[in-house]
Amino acid sequence: MQGRSRDAATVAAAVVCAAVLLLGDACWAVSAQAAAAEDKISALPGQPPVGFAQYSGYIPVDAAGKRSLFYYFAEAEADPAAKPLVLWLNGGPGCSSVGVGAFSENGPFRPSGNALTRNEYSWNKEANMLYLESPAGVGFSYSTDPAFYEGVGDSMTARDNLKFLQGWFAKFPQYKGRDLYITGESYAGHYVPQLAQRMVEFNKKEKLFNLKGIALGNPVLEFSTDFNSRAEFFWSHGLISDSTYNIFTTVCNYSRYVSEYYHGSLSTACDRVMSQVTRETSRFVDKYDVTLDVCISSVLMQSQILAPQQGSRELDVCVEDETMNYLNRKDVQQAMHARLTDGVQRWTVCSSVLEYKQLDLQIPTVNIVGALVKSGIPVLVYSGDQDSVIPLTGSRTLVSRLAGRLRLNTTAAPYRAWFQGKQVGGWTQVFGGGALSFATVRGASHEAPFSQPERSLGLFRAFLAGQQLPESFQ
Repeated sequence: MQGRSRDAATVAAAVVCAAVLLLGDACWAVSAQAAAAEDKISALPGQPPVGFAQYSGYIPVDAAGKRSLFYYFAEAEADPAAKPLVLWLNGGPGCSSVGVGAFSENGPFRPSGNALTRNEYSWNKEANMLYLESPAGVGFSYSTDPAFYEGVGDSMTARDNLKFLQGWFAKFPQYKGRDLYITGESYAGHYVPQLAQRMVEFNKKEKLFNLKGIALGNPVLEFSTDFNSRAEFFWSHGLISDSTYNIFTTVCNYSRYVSEYYHGSLSTACDRVMSQVTRETSRFVDKYDVTLDVCISSVLMQSQILAPQQGSRELDVCVEDETMNYLNRKDVQQAMHARLTDGVQRWTVCSSVLEYKQLDLQIPTVNIVGALVKSGIPVLVYSGDQDSVIPLTGSRTLVSRLAGRLRLNTTAAPYRAWFQGKQVGGWTQVFGGGALSFATVRGASHEAPFSQPERSLGLFRAFLAGQQLPESFQ
């Protein structure tokens, strides 16, 4: 029934165009409006009343119609026509921006039992938020050719994400020319810069993307630097012993460890060191936020978890479990115009079918970030300071090195604390008058908008406004 009603809307638009002999742009605009209307969400099951519009659905990304990417779009709470458009991408690779970003971090709702509650610090207070499940095989996004899932990597993901945006603008033409920002976290340190690079190249032929900046949270930018900074983070936070730290840093280079692991040639010495690190840190400590509690049910089920699980700060300890339950409800899928394909039985936070090219992880993207800065695209790198997986120390080192290579002036904004309200929100440094910035979010995890939502919203607000973070009480 759902499919027939949506097809009927498209057919009706075509009939109207033919009947009144609308031609060219006018007819195209009517068709686009009808296509967007198909994706409009009347209400999500269990949601409180809201005044903003929501949409979700599919955009095909290949000529043969074999791959379609699923999105969720929440317009700004107030005056959406005057607010920028922000694309959010989660990482993994292979984890859901809808389930993690929208429903666990900075979207308008959080699942709670059988209902949804409002997120007081939703980013759609400041922007029109577009969440994309990418690549195909993640969440509700799919390929009708299962062979696609075998060995997809960064290049194909960037290409499909670009095609998604082209298709999305065709469906929502009112957002063409709007100020556009791309944000994301973790492996989005690969997704976002590579997509932005393709957008800059595309604009040389056809001006479509009004890209104003990118923001990367706890991003994978250079494999060896990011991951080698783990040893010091573990040791400085008391998670491993002195002896294990000394062995970790002298015997087992972590980038070598992972490279050998993926090539099936892991050395016995490295294997012993990493086993010792795992024993000492404990599986009952969330490596994505080492200071807070875990969701015990998730740990015992050994489920894939990327979002940090909090036991204090009045945050839901098991929000990902609740998100999985919510997005697997048939009434929710029907309301969101979503479907599972090719025998996939359940929506999952991270893909159960995708075999991503793991060696792409080791190809640095920090140089692409540098090229974007040189082309005039401002870049913000921010770090939740309780994340041991992509520690702030590695990200800060990479940003400082990049600023040095680009010869960006640092005297205007030295390293300092920034404030959210009457508390220190973190620390920041600005290079080149705002061309490149680094900031920490104090007390935040790998997924800063989840564990420190108010501070993350303050950071996001300043980023969109092109302003430096507050340096005193507000």
